[in-house]
Amino acid sequence: MSKNFANAPLPFQGQKRGFIKQFKEVLKTYPKDAIYVDLFGGSGLLSHTVKKENPKAKVIYNDYDNFKQRLNAIPMTNKLLCDLRVLVEGVLRDQIIPEDIKAKILAVVAKADKAGFVDYISLSSNLLFSMVYVDSLEALKKPKFYNNVRKSNYDATGYLQDVEFVKYDYKELFNNFQQVKNVVFLVDPPYLSTDCSTYNNYWKLADYLDVLKVLKDTNYIYFTSNKSSVIELCEWIETNTGGKNPFNKAKVVYRNNVATYKSSYTDIMLHKRYKTTTT
Repeated sequence: MSKNFANAPLPFQGQKRGFIKQFKEVLKTYPKDAIYVDLFGGSGLLSHTVKKENPKAKVIYNDYDNFKQRLNAIPMTNKLLCDLRVLVEGVLRDQIIPEDIKAKILAVVAKADKAGFVDYISLSSNLLFSMVYVDSLEALKKPKFYNNVRKSNYDATGYLQDVEFVKYDYKELFNNFQQVKNVVFLVDPPYLSTDCSTYNNYWKLADYLDVLKVLKDTNYIYFTSNKSSVIELCEWIETNTGGKNPFNKAKVVYRNNVATYKSSYTDIMLHKRYKTTTT
């Protein structure tokens, strides 16, 4: 039996690790043998969870952000971590890394960068302040370093096993499955009014609203947060313009998150069964 991951094996901005328990409960209301299409695959945690909970389901994971490349690079990332552990030995945990040691770290990373792919997102998690990410060697040079280096290696053995990888614009992937029977769409786009710096594309308000089109007359599990106000926007449009609210009759699950000791936000999961299918 492969491991059932409760969170993605690599750092990923916006992964749904805090929502997995509730997500598993919601999955029980959908067909176990359905086709689950993860339109915004991200870290793959939703796809992995569906396949572990419903082995008979067909799960389509849209790896638009090329997470597979990072998974394949884990041996190289672990080699870098081994080198970093030696360099930061003697630096207290969570403390600023002195500039002379930072220079040595950058030299090691530059050598790895020249030799091939470097997973800068994972490196950010080990070297930068919490929730700060960079995607290149030049960007890595700018911020202060902190000793957050993992004591253990990354391991993704069995992760996303038996899940089908594809890479499409989500609209094209949706069109491919829109008319297929027994389909459930997993819809977890980058959140409006939050940092989306590690995603491939910059999203405007119109992009977020376009996503709502995939919720019309479909089975879906959709994720957002109270920062986006998208639910209130749809309610306002329905009340004041007569437009159709895609969240009508959807069931809602809330989860409160503490970002810092001064701030918090609420993740929201909405799910709706449009077409009756046998479970």
